[in-house]
Amino acid sequence: MTHVIKTDEEAVEVARDLARDFAQGAARRDAERILPVAEIAALSESGLLGITVPAAHGGAGVRTATLGAVIRLLSAADGSIGQIPQNHFWYVDSIREHGTPAQQAFFYAEVLRGRQLGNAAVDGRGPDGTRERARLRPHDEGFLISGRKIYSTGALFAHWIPVIALDADDLHHTAFVPRDTPGLTVVDDWDGIGQRTTASGTVVLEDVYVPADRVMPGRRDGVSTFRSFGLLIHAAIDTGIAEGALADAAAFLRGYTKGGWPGNEATKVVEDPVVVQRFGELAVLTRAARALLESAGDAIDRARANPLESVVDEAAVAMAAARAQADRAALRVTSEWYELAGASAALRPLNLDRHWRNARTHTVHDPRRAKVHDVGNYHLNGIAPRSFPR
Repeated sequence: MTHVIKTDEEAVEVARDLARDFAQGAARRDAERILPVAEIAALSESGLLGITVPAAHGGAGVRTATLGAVIRLLSAADGSIGQIPQNHFWYVDSIREHGTPAQQAFFYAEVLRGRQLGNAAVDGRGPDGTRERARLRPHDEGFLISGRKIYSTGALFAHWIPVIALDADDLHHTAFVPRDTPGLTVVDDWDGIGQRTTASGTVVLEDVYVPADRVMPGRRDGVSTFRSFGLLIHAAIDTGIAEGALADAAAFLRGYTKGGWPGNEATKVVEDPVVVQRFGELAVLTRAARALLESAGDAIDRARANPLESVVDEAAVAMAAARAQADRAALRVTSEWYELAGASAALRPLNLDRHWRNARTHTVHDPRRAKVHDVGNYHLNGIAPRSFPR
């Protein structure tokens, strides 16, 4: 029976407990590419997948900053596990913005039962490199969808796979397709250097039938926090990876000594003031990322409560700043701490390099340079990032 979480405090506590368990096997899962099937089942049963369901529909309706904290904690334990529910929460938010009352009632109930939403958003490329867009066409009081989707994080574990497809007028729609629907195939072919167990593979759709009431328009005109909300989850993943790497680095350095030959006594590396200083710099980067993440979450909630264009723009800028800082913290912490340790830190059995590989892989999803430009353009020219879905 899936637990239903009722408060922000409970959500964070449940995430913290799960993170402790998930951290135990993270290095081995990455090294041997063992998909976290049992761990995702535990995540589902814990009730964490339902924490953004509005209170009016029986969920906790947690603050956006609380969701950021949950994703951050899970990502610190295992970056892949932290990323897997990213699209789940993104589509739950999409249902809030775009779903009909009947769709909201149905899918919120599914989510509270522990049902996971996967992802089939990014179209595959043809031989010439252009996107081959998935299409839906009317059929028998519903639609048929055909296409090939890549980077389908979470689809392999999901009960429902939301599919982004275009109609005859090139308008976007989201079709919610059960994982076992005839004509839908999930291929576990993700082979990245990092985030190795996200199962971010391929979804193939061959004339997949979807009833009309399971199809939702995917965008609308006007200002919205939708894009900022999605970026917050990305930033939470990277901040968590930085925190996980910092914790593992501290544990390694506390047990590391240098010297020890005649005439030079062995000393603990953590007593070296240069090491302490450099480690402190990495900790400051990580703490700043966490603070900006929390601040951006609050800015998104303010914009939802008061959706004036200026308030929504400020949330978008706050989120861009958080995303940029999370990127920098993740890449620097996961790489630079090695300079404070000896060659033994690079031994394969420790698999400490997984943190850098995870950070390097995830941060290229949405380049930092674009976020820094967004912040600069706003403060210099008064031009806010696009605040509506792309």
